[in-house]
Amino acid sequence: MTAAGRAGRKSPQTSTREPIIQEPASHSQESDPDAESQATRRDADVTESVRANRGWWDRNADEYQIEHGTFLGDDRFVWGPEGLDEVEAELLGPPEDLKGRDVLEIGAGAAQCARWLAAQGARPVALDISHRQLQHALRIGSSFPLVCADAGALPFADGSFDLACSAYGALPFVADPVRVLKEVRRVLRPAGRFVFSVTHPIRWAFPDEPGPEGLSVSASYFDRTPYVEQDEEGHAVYVEHHRTIGDRVRDVVAGGFRLVDLVEPEWPVWNTSEWGGWSPLRGNLIPGTAIFVCERD
Repeated sequence: MTAAGRAGRKSPQTSTREPIIQEPASHSQESDPDAESQATRRDADVTESVRANRGWWDRNADEYQIEHGTFLGDDRFVWGPEGLDEVEAELLGPPEDLKGRDVLEIGAGAAQCARWLAAQGARPVALDISHRQLQHALRIGSSFPLVCADAGALPFADGSFDLACSAYGALPFVADPVRVLKEVRRVLRPAGRFVFSVTHPIRWAFPDEPGPEGLSVSASYFDRTPYVEQDEEGHAVYVEHHRTIGDRVRDVVAGGFRLVDLVEPEWPVWNTSEWGGWSPLRGNLIPGTAIFVCERD
């Protein structure tokens, strides 16, 4: 799982991982665009979004894996901060049916989900826009291909995969989600399934806080203006795009898919951790994740 929305940049309270990949000394002396960035809401096109988010994830991959690695595990398939596990959810199908299936994970991060798929006998390919995230996949270890590429231009032949999945990867960060969905459809075989999770759209109407201050509506749910963090010169260094539930459904259809299910995981009793704006308090009142189960039309 690459990210958990704009709030996913904050840390849960359960990780004790230490950095394993080390940069040359000169890397720490370079200026950090995030240190001076300012948050705003403004338009950001496809090119700006891709450039900003590739750079952000390359710069922040180490911190993300340190903060969230324990929660995600090395070989679990977790759909979101609530902790819904594919072992229980079976949104891609029963685990025994995954054996021998070609599966594309989009926005794979350190490829935790792909590693779980491989353990079920599937043949996964893990794709991410961030080279640094995939270095963490190499660090943990993988017996499957790792591909650094943009989800809007998948470097695979038509009909290469039986299944595709994305746990908070790519879709929240792209300016043209239909373009990504059409690419996923292209590389899937007939009747192929694509399951993806994103920040639940209702979350955009609330402050990004885990406590009581995050329970009051502060913005219009219908304001689709992207969330942008930009440097002093106005260049975006992080971009996230908001779509309503209706928008997401229409995107799925426009991308050539049929919506089979829409899952809104409830917050489980066992999960006492906070992940940015996700928390037990909020999770018991409003949904934090939306999972779209789609089949190739």
